Amino acid sequence: MSQVLREHIQQLVPLSDEEFAYVLAHFTPRKFRKHQFLVQAGEAVSADFFVVSGLLRSYFTNDEGKDHILQFAMEDWWISDYQAYFGQAPATLSIDCLEPVEVLCLSLENREKICADLHKMEHFFRKKSNAGYMALQRRILSLLTNNARQRYEELLRQNPALFQRVPKTLLASYLGVSRETLSRFSA
Repeated sequence: MSQVLREHIQQLVPLSDEEFAYVLAHFTPRKFRKHQFLVQAGEAVSADFFVVSGLLRSYFTNDEGKDHILQFAMEDWWISDYQAYFGQAPATLSIDCLEPVEVLCLSLENREKICADLHKMEHFFRKKSNAGYMALQRRILSLLTNNARQRYEELLRQNPALFQRVPKTLLASYLGVSRETLSRFSA
């Protein structure tokens, strides 16, 4: 588990063995079963989750009970309800496992500690946050300006592995189309 995190961090910042050992000591490894929740709407969010293995989805359930998928997360990705995590407020999103999952959990307190103690990690998290903001903006603009086929093709181009691992009903929900429409695109 630790090697995956180290390689992930070292894509952006170099760390000595001692620095990485310090950083790793602030993470808690956890395993979850398929269909188990990491975060449930209305509850406190204890961590930001780095995905070592497996696949998750983050979604919002509206008043009518319809789920709206915001994000999938697989190996080498981060996921949480960031509004709740940073704001220390109850979650508005739910995050569950689409496969068995292994994650490294980072509490907000530990994140702040390692950022205060290691400027390199503050730089790392700033770069990761910036990349997340850019991805979110691309997704919103895609939803606002692209038709369903364009959104499908964009997702297929950016994340082809999702199409092998995510059930079509969930991909359709993420893209904002019916299961039948998605089937026509992939035929």
